[in-house]
Amino acid sequence: MSNGEHLNVSGARYSTLENVPGYTTPVFKGKEEQRALIENDVAAKGFIPRELVPNEVNWFYTHLGIDDTYFQNESREVISDHIIALFGAKILAYTKHDPSKLVIDLEKIDENGNGATFIHTSAAGLTTTEGPGATCESRIDELFLDNSSPEKAYRLETFRSTGSISSTASQQLRCYFVTKCKFPDTPPTLTAEGKTDIRSVSDATFLEKATENTLNIYQQVMWNVETRYGPVIEVFEVEGTRERRMVIGYKMGGTSRFFSALSNLYHFYSLFSARKYVEQFSNGITIISMYLNPLPGANAPPIEHSIFQVMKEASLLYCLPDNPYFLPKSPGSHAVQEASYAYCGWIFAQHFCNRLGPAYLQLKNILNENDPTHAEVLNDIKRRFREETFTRERIAEVIHAHPDLIRQLYVNFAMTHYPQSDEASSLMPTLSYQRLQTVQPLTDEELYDRIRRSVPNKHDLQVLEAFLIFNKHVLKTNFYQPTKVALSFRLAPDFLPEVEYPKKPFGVFLVIGNDFRGFHIRFRDVARGGIRIVMSRNRETYSINQRQLFDENYGLASTQSLKNKDIPEGGAKGTILPSLGANPRRCFEKYVDAIVDLLIPGQTPGIKERLVDLYGKPELLFFGPDEGTAHMMDWAALHARERGAETWWKSFTTGKSAEKLGGIPHDTYGMTSLSIRQYVLGIYKQLGLREKDITKVQTGGPDGDLGSNEILLSSDKTVAIIDGSGVLADPHGLDRTELIRLAKLRVPVCNFDTSKLSKDGYLVKVEEHDVRLPSGELVLDGTDFRNGAHLRFKADIFVPCGGRPEAVNISNVSALIDADGKPHFKYIVEGANLFLTQQARLNLEKRKIIVFKDSSANKGGVTSSSLEVLAGLALSTEEYVELMVFKDGKSSQFYQSYVKDIQAKISGNAAAEFQCIWREHARLQGAKPRTIISDELSSTLNNLQAELENSDLFDDLPSRKGVLRRAIPKTLVDQVGLETLMGRLPETYQRALFSSWVASHFIYKYGVNASSVDFFHFARDLAQ
Repeated sequence: MSNGEHLNVSGARYSTLENVPGYTTPVFKGKEEQRALIENDVAAKGFIPRELVPNEVNWFYTHLGIDDTYFQNESREVISDHIIALFGAKILAYTKHDPSKLVIDLEKIDENGNGATFIHTSAAGLTTTEGPGATCESRIDELFLDNSSPEKAYRLETFRSTGSISSTASQQLRCYFVTKCKFPDTPPTLTAEGKTDIRSVSDATFLEKATENTLNIYQQVMWNVETRYGPVIEVFEVEGTRERRMVIGYKMGGTSRFFSALSNLYHFYSLFSARKYVEQFSNGITIISMYLNPLPGANAPPIEHSIFQVMKEASLLYCLPDNPYFLPKSPGSHAVQEASYAYCGWIFAQHFCNRLGPAYLQLKNILNENDPTHAEVLNDIKRRFREETFTRERIAEVIHAHPDLIRQLYVNFAMTHYPQSDEASSLMPTLSYQRLQTVQPLTDEELYDRIRRSVPNKHDLQVLEAFLIFNKHVLKTNFYQPTKVALSFRLAPDFLPEVEYPKKPFGVFLVIGNDFRGFHIRFRDVARGGIRIVMSRNRETYSINQRQLFDENYGLASTQSLKNKDIPEGGAKGTILPSLGANPRRCFEKYVDAIVDLLIPGQTPGIKERLVDLYGKPELLFFGPDEGTAHMMDWAALHARERGAETWWKSFTTGKSAEKLGGIPHDTYGMTSLSIRQYVLGIYKQLGLREKDITKVQTGGPDGDLGSNEILLSSDKTVAIIDGSGVLADPHGLDRTELIRLAKLRVPVCNFDTSKLSKDGYLVKVEEHDVRLPSGELVLDGTDFRNGAHLRFKADIFVPCGGRPEAVNISNVSALIDADGKPHFKYIVEGANLFLTQQARLNLEKRKIIVFKDSSANKGGVTSSSLEVLAGLALSTEEYVELMVFKDGKSSQFYQSYVKDIQAKISGNAAAEFQCIWREHARLQGAKPRTIISDELSSTLNNLQAELENSDLFDDLPSRKGVLRRAIPKTLVDQVGLETLMGRLPETYQRALFSSWVASHFIYKYGVNASSVDFFHFARDLAQ
């Protein structure tokens, strides 16, 4: 076999290395001289009888097999201390009359952060659970390796001594040397193809010690890491021996506690390592190299087979290195695959153990959910039920208590999702496959029956049932993908109980990484929504966020569907919950990469292979920016392109930067404000009001998208603005020129020039205390004052353009009514999402306030994003780069014209919906609140859209062409041509576009109660 061939994670060929060391062994020339000096030092300290000193020193220097690196690097002080410590350990073992009790544990951590040395006794091929070896590697991970960065990195060399520690004890020593890297000061040099030359980014000591062969191997691995997002794993056979050399490369910080987890992994297969190295490079890459040998006399599969398994499982460990279910080899322990499965099941059970029992159902039936107070009570009880029944710890206990059932459940999962054909299994079945064969697979019924019979406790049973539910609803997963950065599962949503989740989602993704978990929920096949990062301040908020993650995601996606009523995409949302201290950006990247694994069929053996796909249809997801992810959308689109999503990378994310990637930023073009504005103007027009006579209160200041555009587009008399920096108010109206100045600069109200206020005006900043207002009132704390300020002012209209969700709720809504029962505002247009709770809106409408809710008023942004997706799907990569991406900071004629089309569509849709709600309210003479009309309008539209998608109206070509010509902005039709567009857009997307246009235009024209005859007339004209 030629030296050029090698093995990737599943292919069964690998290259053979000559049996020469991969690193040169340093020879310390001054060793003898040092030994003589050390003898004097040890004798001078007086702990060891003088006549024994030469013997002890000699033993330490020649018999223990300690590498010369140690003698060269350590000071005489440290070496003599270590010799004395060893002597003490021997005496201790002697007093126990058991030479095998000799425990050696030497360590020296440099207080200036330059590195450390650890030396301890260690039995080959075993993970110890007590003694110094039990924690040594995880401490090295924690103290040095996990935090390595190009600015401050540590390399590691570790050796197993060749000799045994004494004639009576057979143990060997394990030495670890951690040293701080010294990288070159010059920038990396690149090859002609733009790849990094390894020598220009290496630590000086590494370059001294590594052989030419090692440098070549690492160079290839480094180039692979640079072009790939996940880990790179290679194995080499060492000629004429059974030793295997495993090399793993990945981006620094891509995982944590990985080095110590790898030891547990190869010990599981009865392998031991003679030498291990962790090398760091200044271009942010880590490479681990391990020399693995079979443990003599172990009853274990031969290394020729088990090495493939170690490779496969190393990629799972990379995703979940810190897994409580993967324990050192012991009778009840799981292999990495079972343990990773147990971990995923554990997380699934935390979210989906059916926690609301019959008691909740009875309550739900007695209480009236339309009554605001009842609804709040139900919500409260629901939350409490969930918190008390299944805690994380309780679920973990159940998993630990039933290892046999977990193994059966894993086999049940693997029998479906284990990819049957790969290159390796044609040569020999892989070990995980053989392991599946030794456990008798049970049918689902038999397995359920066995679980029921062997678990008497009802609680435990429910946890194990959750695993079975998980197995039955996974449609595809990257669990067996050879390289990955997090685990992702596409779930069929049928397991969600209707009592908790009345609207069934179309699809659910669950993503699990070592430092985060996340969901993605969508309500229709073609759906779009933002990806939100949920940050936690401390352990307590993390616990709360974790319990509510799925429900928050479900709620957001469901609200999004109401808002997406007149666009092709249904509602969707993604949430990511990073663990405490995790890097949110990295969590987002892993989340995206793991989901892309399930969207693109794998093509590359050993890297990305074909998965078992029970869904069987191509899926398209569209991500948008949300809390914490706005600046990551460019990365996600480019990453999808690198992963091979040639047709849809341009539309994969919205909110991309305009100049680099042709995105259409909402704030620059005031997209969301345009729709809010139509509602404000609609009210003025219907009631015959003049805008400049109207007083207004606004939350969300001139520094935000909605706040600044609301200021720039309006000409009313604004009496108060509340934002993150404080409260700005003036009963005579705030100076408009000064407000416009702040809005253009995009700075908060704390920058307002207070000389422009009248004598009754004031500015209270959040950081201020004890401020006296012109009225004489004393403000004790600026932040508290700001938090309640939206409840104190009076004006004609209130336009929330920012602020926390549920800022007005059932418990404080009464504060918006004064002592005489008169409301503070006559009209409210809810620009900020979820600013008012549903109960609060209805309560205010009872008081005759005109309220237009968020899902109607602020849908301009979603329309703009929808048309950004359309441009991405409709244009080829060349056209897209030519027409949408800026040249020298300037946009093309096409781009400017397309933006105008979008603005016109937003204003048109918002005005049409406003008219529709206003007409319906008048027809019913105010009997039904506008809030309810708006919700009904959304669901009628969504239902009609779903019906149309499945109808044959779309198949009528003249109608389809007539609708698409009107639904697609004219600029795009003129540029590409309708026929070409119909050839390029995915059929599912065309159906959605067709039905959303027909549904919204029909309902906006004929109203919510339109008849079938009306539809007949409407449909007749579609082909025009």
